[in-house]
Amino acid sequence: MKTWMALLALLCLPIGVQAEVVGEELSYESGGTTFSGYLAYDDRLTGERPGVLVVHEWWGHNDYVRERARMLAQLGYTALALDMYGDGKVAQHPDDAGKFAGAVRSNMAEAEARFRAALAVLRNHATVDGGKVAAIGYCFGGGVVLEMARRGLDLPGVVSFHGSLGTDSPAEKGDILARILVLNGADDPYVPAEQVKAFKAEMDAAGADYTLINYPGAVHSFTNPQADDFGKRFDMPLAYNAEADRQSWAEMQRFFTRIFGE
Repeated sequence: MKTWMALLALLCLPIGVQAEVVGEELSYESGGTTFSGYLAYDDRLTGERPGVLVVHEWWGHNDYVRERARMLAQLGYTALALDMYGDGKVAQHPDDAGKFAGAVRSNMAEAEARFRAALAVLRNHATVDGGKVAAIGYCFGGGVVLEMARRGLDLPGVVSFHGSLGTDSPAEKGDILARILVLNGADDPYVPAEQVKAFKAEMDAAGADYTLINYPGAVHSFTNPQADDFGKRFDMPLAYNAEADRQSWAEMQRFFTRIFGE
């Protein structure tokens, strides 16, 4: 079912009646490891709709990534917040988060297998049009979806929110099939200007269909309302930016309209 029809259905609901978002806990396996997922969709809608994979920040599969999945469900998509670490591991300190994220980045073949396992779960869900599944990611997750695009996964598109743009395996001409949207904090010290420049050069050389938007004044983790607390607690350059959050979410919605052909 087309998402514009889903949105129309939402608009036609009686005043005071909200979309009925259903959240489902699920588990799946890859390479002998069990992963925890959270699937969200609006059960008032009928028929198939596009799906969206949501990849968590380096903290792991926490409440924030689940809330983003629910927000996508409210837009008429079926969203799966996946787990890249296994067993739903969540870091409580940056040292642990760095170890978890570093282990994934050190073995991209295994990371791809984990991503594909979640992708298969979402594509096979009864509410999903399996030919219309995109992926978004936050921070670490943004870097993951960009790596999946570099590895040639056949997705309509991927969206990176304040994710790392660097890579050890730059894409070559023709490698990238997915359209790419990068939503970046212009003042993010973790994504310096030289990394942005190198990313653009890589994408141009690869012939990728990509858009990169910088938000002035925004730093790392600008979409997460908990970023200020994390930044103060761990003395890290993290900060929530409500306007950049709003604008980037709207850009994602316009991107989905384009890639899903609605």
